[in-house]
Amino acid sequence: MDGIYRLPAEWESDGAILLSWPHADTDWAYMLDDAIRCFIKIAEAIVPYQKVIVVAPDIDIPRSQLAHLPSDRVFFVSVDTNDTWARDFGPITLTDGNTYKVCDFRFNGWGLKFPACYDNLVTQALCSRKLILQPPCNCQDFVLEGGGIESDGMGTIMTTAYCQLSPNRNAALTKEQIQSYLKERFNARQILWLEHGALAGDDTDSHIDTLARFAPHDTIIYVGCDDSEDEHYQELQAMKRELMDMRTLDGMPFNLIELPLPDPIYDENGNRLPATYANFLATPNAVIMPVYGQPMKDRLAEQIVQIAFNTPVITVDCNALIRQHGSLHCVTMQLPQQILSI
Repeated sequence: MDGIYRLPAEWESDGAILLSWPHADTDWAYMLDDAIRCFIKIAEAIVPYQKVIVVAPDIDIPRSQLAHLPSDRVFFVSVDTNDTWARDFGPITLTDGNTYKVCDFRFNGWGLKFPACYDNLVTQALCSRKLILQPPCNCQDFVLEGGGIESDGMGTIMTTAYCQLSPNRNAALTKEQIQSYLKERFNARQILWLEHGALAGDDTDSHIDTLARFAPHDTIIYVGCDDSEDEHYQELQAMKRELMDMRTLDGMPFNLIELPLPDPIYDENGNRLPATYANFLATPNAVIMPVYGQPMKDRLAEQIVQIAFNTPVITVDCNALIRQHGSLHCVTMQLPQQILSI
């Protein structure tokens, strides 16, 4: 596919992982120490495999908290931020096999749910400060979050209708127009839509990275539920049937691998939180995966992901992240080395 800019599969990207550090002016304020400890563990898990780029309003704070990590593996950029969900406001990078295009889509706080005035400018800041070596491709006329799309790197994009058709994202566009836009922007040959699968407590409107993920060799890893008493049972069974009906560009069914659904985790008000093992970060040489202090299911999910990717799986307890309705993939964004100055 040289000469055609495409959205690579996540595991193709070898370079750095972007983290947006928790601080006192984020929603983490009430549990800031717990959040920071989790972010430190995530950085420690990533550093052996990828560089880490940390953005924060005051970089002296994360610099001191990560001082034990190799200085040639962790880099800091002073940028104002609203929150920490780098997956959704970070740059989305395309490649034609030789050169790269850095796309800067509009981030509006998951359909105007949360403030995003600073987060929406992070990609521009990284480019203007020459950490990213080229100016961004201005895609601010379209609302899109990185967690809302999944690419197999070969021309297939997977997404969810509930997210992309949210009235506070691109309300002026029909489903057909959104599909055409995604095909054109990413030079995709097909868009696969999931209509089912919403997790309780997910305020992203069913991001695909909480539900189903591509893996090598025409594989989709997805969240399943076999407990008919669980509130997710009907939706996840319907999603499974949708996945079974999907086809590769060659007309073949995908290899489907089911992940367990973590046991319910609730907040202090008794509301269920959207814990999912599908929210992992895939790098070329390892997968960094969230776990939730549930030894049997954590271990089963780790084994499943290891088989699918045939790489080491490094686990990080993400119970802290779930308290703000996200997990590990949500706070990371891969940046290929070829676009970076570090």
